[in-house]
Amino acid sequence: MTAGSADDLLVALDPQQRVAARSLLGPVCILAGAGTGKTRAITHRIAYGVATGVYSPGRVMALTFTSRAAAELRTRLRPLGAGGVSARTFHSAALAQLNYFWPQVIGGEAPKIIDNKAKAIAHAAETLRLRVDTATLRDVAAEIEWRKVSNLGLAEYELRARSSRTMPPTISVEQMLELHARYEQLKDERRQLDFEDVLLVTAGMIETEPSVAIQVREQYRFFVVDEYQDVSPLQHHLLQQWLGDRRDLCVVGDASQTIYSFAGASADYLLEFPRRNQSATVVTLEQNYRSTEPIVALANRLMRGRPGALTLHAVEPAGVDADGSAHADANGDAHENVAGAPDAAAGAPVPTFPTPTVTAYASDYAEAEGIAQEIAALIAGGTEPHDIAVLYRVNAQSAVLEQALTAAGVSYQLRGGARFFDQPEVKRAVMELRAASVSIVDEPLFKSVSDVLRTRGWTQDAPEGVGALRDRWEAMNALMGLAEGMPPGTTFRQFTDELMERQASQHEPTVRAVNLATLHSAKGLEWPVVFIAGVAEGLVPISYAQGLEGVDEERRLLYVGITRARRLLRLSWAAAGMRRSGDRQPSRFLQESGIRSSDGR
Repeated sequence: MTAGSADDLLVALDPQQRVAARSLLGPVCILAGAGTGKTRAITHRIAYGVATGVYSPGRVMALTFTSRAAAELRTRLRPLGAGGVSARTFHSAALAQLNYFWPQVIGGEAPKIIDNKAKAIAHAAETLRLRVDTATLRDVAAEIEWRKVSNLGLAEYELRARSSRTMPPTISVEQMLELHARYEQLKDERRQLDFEDVLLVTAGMIETEPSVAIQVREQYRFFVVDEYQDVSPLQHHLLQQWLGDRRDLCVVGDASQTIYSFAGASADYLLEFPRRNQSATVVTLEQNYRSTEPIVALANRLMRGRPGALTLHAVEPAGVDADGSAHADANGDAHENVAGAPDAAAGAPVPTFPTPTVTAYASDYAEAEGIAQEIAALIAGGTEPHDIAVLYRVNAQSAVLEQALTAAGVSYQLRGGARFFDQPEVKRAVMELRAASVSIVDEPLFKSVSDVLRTRGWTQDAPEGVGALRDRWEAMNALMGLAEGMPPGTTFRQFTDELMERQASQHEPTVRAVNLATLHSAKGLEWPVVFIAGVAEGLVPISYAQGLEGVDEERRLLYVGITRARRLLRLSWAAAGMRRSGDRQPSRFLQESGIRSSDGR
């Protein structure tokens, strides 16, 4: 590609994104606030490196933390001419290397990966004659995972366990240590590895086997790590083994979105990157293309003065095109405007957007009903259900919300629940589409797909009401939506190839239903309309948040929730829980952010 055509890749970027995209060599740190187009910046940076000949696609590794995010990177890179770049999670990259090098280094096939620690821990407890219930098994599994992602040996863990770790109430430190040791022994006897071992063993092979290190470092020369604030000591150690003495590492992150400290994540690696790499290029992205100015202002007030906090600047008129129709956000995704949102017609004054509000309710039931009624009214006014999300702190909060939405006749889907491609109806539909693609040719894609899906119950008009029949229709309609969104000229076989790739990476389509999600699972997502329920003491921050660090993590979690909203943000809290009298208070974060609830508190 010529220099001129390579520079065409940068035309759509803002000045700071362009600086990031042109910084191709050496250590690079991109501090990217919420909604500032970091994915757009890093994918264009990689594509620009490929187009200018600085990068060979096969020698670039883009790393992230979820299969969905990795699939999104691959989807973005392909049309930019960088489809040959490897975009993977830390785990999938390490697993591929483990399976390749194990026969060379150890001999034979690599050990099997256990998918459930609880069974092995239960067996370990049984051999030690310890009685542990299901909750304790989960706590022990979490502690084993924390030890490993913190890159601690058993002796180092013992020091932490005796000084700063909180044990489950039913077992002592000594019993916890015995369970860890016996669990590891059982795995070794069975020739098994767990999820964290994949990273540990891969790093160990590179570190101790020169031939492995040479091959790995020859294969991958340039690294990009997204969401670097979420990196754990173990992932950081593996990354250093991949790099060796090279310095071509680009890290991207936002310290204000560090919400997995409990699982070993540390923003220190991001914040200290310029100090550890004194020649690093540091680029700051603070132009927010996602949210309206009132939402951005609230987010800024919440995080003011916190370590690493960036100051976001809303790009008015907040993503509304001149015709007020569908627009693309900073990540390049197309979205529809919220019904009722004012247009930014040429020559018209800058629109005024709704200010985030806080509503106080008497009880959780009243809060859920109030949210459901407001959502029903928005949908009746033209807002698409999938453009709305209800976020909450803990999974237990979803039950009353589900009940209220069902009573209001509103379809919903649980984020973090059953995955789209794991649903039996979807699995069967994909299989039938794949089988039909072998024999059906030279037909319009819409006709081919719709003919197959009609046999699975799809019709052009949705069935009335909510329930299993409507849920099944919505799933089939989502598959139809994928077909309609394919580029002109796509064949039936190419469409099913795309489906198979999405199924493998869990890259899910949009389902026409309101989204219910915990604040943690909402990370990386966005919606035009967001409701955050339960913004009360004991929930946000959660009651067991310990000390300043624990409370600050809860603050960051609320920040993540607020910055998911594009146009309309509604926060609420309830004075009484389902089993308690009216003794709750609004979250301290509301007062600190200068926003009062409807009852004046």
